[in-house]
Amino acid sequence: MNKSTLLMALPFALASLSGCASDINSNYYNTSSVGQVAQSQGCTVVSVRPIQVATQNGVGTAVGGIAGGLAGSQIGGGSTAHLLGAVGGAILGGIAGDLAQKEMTSQYGYEYVVRLDNGSTVSTTQGGDVLLNPGQRCQIIFGDRARVIPN
Repeated sequence: MNKSTLLMALPFALASLSGCASDINSNYYNTSSVGQVAQSQGCTVVSVRPIQVATQNGVGTAVGGIAGGLAGSQIGGGSTAHLLGAVGGAILGGIAGDLAQKEMTSQYGYEYVVRLDNGSTVSTTQGGDVLLNPGQRCQIIFGDRARVIPN
């Protein structure tokens, strides 16, 4: 594959990073969860803490590094300049790609510590679609992933 073909394909690869963020909100269910039975227990919210969730799988760094390396290799007229441009471009592209992935996949949510009606305390994290307050009565649903929902 030649350089121009790779350079044309990279924007599509970078655009696909935005699809890497899974929905962490309490109202989101995967189709495989439909029809599944999950245990539920009454609880009271003890504490709430805002959190940020980001996907870190290295795709942004890799894609950015490749793009930067290819672009940097076009710098200069000699083979040394091409090599130095490729190395520098790969480093800068990797950093930029990593930052882009963090920005595109980052989501806000909450960590909830809840006291179950049986007296035990558990914590879980979920998206920021529903804000529950300390002292509020809720239900915690245990399944593929735990969810705290208002009563």
